[in-house]
Amino acid sequence: MDTATLRRHLEESHRDCYAWALSCCDRDLAEADDVLQTTYLKVLDGRARFDGRSSFRTWLFGVIRHTAADERRRGIVRRIRHAVLGHDIPAPDDSSLLAEAGAGHAALRGALAHLPRRQREVLLLVFYHSLTIQESARVLGIGLGSARTHYERGKRRLRDLLDGTPTLAADHD
Repeated sequence: MDTATLRRHLEESHRDCYAWALSCCDRDLAEADDVLQTTYLKVLDGRARFDGRSSFRTWLFGVIRHTAADERRRGIVRRIRHAVLGHDIPAPDDSSLLAEAGAGHAALRGALAHLPRRQREVLLLVFYHSLTIQESARVLGIGLGSARTHYERGKRRLRDLLDGTPTLAADHD
């Protein structure tokens, strides 16, 4: 795929990519910006190459997820290094984002935050990014059966959380 086509695809999918990057970065705006910029650079300079085995969007979401995981690992190393040196780094606070959101949106975001990561990721990809469960499995690098299980358990647990129904046991990844 030539650079002009890549740029066009990136521009067309930027909004969804940014939303997915935010999800992958636990709503940390600065980290999501960095992850997305790094992802776009990987795509444009050829370090990440689209091979056509899935849709461009599915492939790109996978690149974003892997880039976010790399950033998270680097962040852990930085925090450990700073802790050893005696520097205290506060965790990001997204309470201002929740304050701006409506009550229903805040309730949904809060319920999503209580889901195990894998369940949350599958639900976000399916409902917010309109991917199929199969495409979501590809993005996350898991089997289709696992993705279906996380999807069903996530929906059930999310419904229980929003209804205020206590769950007997938390579903784990």
